[in-house]
Amino acid sequence: MAGLAGYLGGVAKVLVSACLVGRACRFDGKDKLLKGLLDALRAERAEAVPFCPEEAGGLGTPRPAARIVGGDGEAVAEGRARVVNDRGEDVTERFLDGARKAVEEALSNGCAVAYLKERSPSCGCAQVHSEEGVARGCGVTTALLRRAGVATVSVA
Repeated sequence: MAGLAGYLGGVAKVLVSACLVGRACRFDGKDKLLKGLLDALRAERAEAVPFCPEEAGGLGTPRPAARIVGGDGEAVAEGRARVVNDRGEDVTERFLDGARKAVEEALSNGCAVAYLKERSPSCGCAQVHSEEGVARGCGVTTALLRRAGVATVSVA
């Protein structure tokens, strides 16, 4: 977690993908616990505000894996792309709803920074799952957080 102090800069609370702090909320019903992230947050005296936008958007756990079709999270936010799960169901509105709730959670808690799970169609910062596999771009939640002025940091 090198460089964490540079991102925090005295921030008291940070939004964190809930799976990264050990919550079993991923599509497969598992977590992606990163003990190093928790240790780094403690060392910086930062409080994690865990949040799963997919669960907040009404998608259960476990749930079918999803991917962005036609672009990335920015394109979804602009109505130019959509999110589709492995069953072929369009879950775009649920992803957008969860992303909006993530922004509300971040802002209401004074989170200026969000640590997010890379490659997620919600939380990816530089890569997301798309119809072509892993592609460059951000997730839906990342796009909305950035638009709201919340800095986003890619984690594993």
